[in-house]
Amino acid sequence: MIELKARKYWNSQREGFKQSLEYIQGRMKGLIKSIKTPWVKFNDATTDGLEWHSITVIGGRPASGKTLIKDQLIRSAFKLNAGEDFRALEFQFEMLARTSAIREYSAVLGKPYKHLCSAGSTLSENELKQCYEYAKERIKYPIDVVEEACTVAEFKHIIDEYMEEHSHINDNQLKVYKKTIITLDHSVLLKKAPYEKDKFDTLYNLGETLTALKRKYPVAFIILTQLNRDINSPERNEDGRYGNYVLESDIFGADALLQHADTVIGIDRPGKRKIRFYGPDRYVIENDTILVFHFLKCRNGDTRMSFFKSEFEKMQIVEMETPPQQERRLKL
Repeated sequence: MIELKARKYWNSQREGFKQSLEYIQGRMKGLIKSIKTPWVKFNDATTDGLEWHSITVIGGRPASGKTLIKDQLIRSAFKLNAGEDFRALEFQFEMLARTSAIREYSAVLGKPYKHLCSAGSTLSENELKQCYEYAKERIKYPIDVVEEACTVAEFKHIIDEYMEEHSHINDNQLKVYKKTIITLDHSVLLKKAPYEKDKFDTLYNLGETLTALKRKYPVAFIILTQLNRDINSPERNEDGRYGNYVLESDIFGADALLQHADTVIGIDRPGKRKIRFYGPDRYVIENDTILVFHFLKCRNGDTRMSFFKSEFEKMQIVEMETPPQQERRLKL
């Protein structure tokens, strides 16, 4: 028989109401803020950006721009939120830190990644100097990177260690943890533990772990994941079909992640799927640079569909107007 520890398992609702009033008053006075992103549409769909103690899941097929979105968000976070005291911890399993840094130079110089590597054209001394100057400023930001793949248990252990290392005791003798943006690129690259049957089991454990960590620490998780291959089926790529849209069920391991996430965004690149008129509203897709953000779940915001343009040569995503709809001829 399991012997339960003597502890109280419940709290009065009084505490919840007390904390809620403190929170909304802090927001009202500007003492508590979300982390603003570079995109007005993103901020508007959410609670003015990324809330602390939250989980954001971004799903998309390969080459849809997921990592670029994450990189731009982190790259701009410290500039757009000047005066806010926070760090960033990136679990970067897919891409080397070196590669990520070169992509940043690409965005700053407005030059392709290949040019930065002197492939096809040689990097100039002046451009190299700009890279040095950017790096000199960029390394001032408190960002740390984990490159070695790990299990969910190891992921939790690393975060616990990190948060402890960057904590302090305040004047009231209470431990205060540093606000931290934590990114995971990608969820499917987490190692499967011996006690996990498959990747879905790993994702279930990840979801539960993320929820436990967001309740314990002032963190904002950004989790990148894949979409299921069904999105590429021929019937879903026919012009004007509802199936053109990214759905909740398209998120890989949706059942494992959706219930834990506060915000879920499905990224689509219709032009890459040869879709010219997108969805039943038949939005005109001019080329494969157009990205669609499907805000599938916004626990504290609004679900919607927003359009963006990918500038991969400059390693950035920019907002754009909603495309026009195909004109429909009336039958006489």
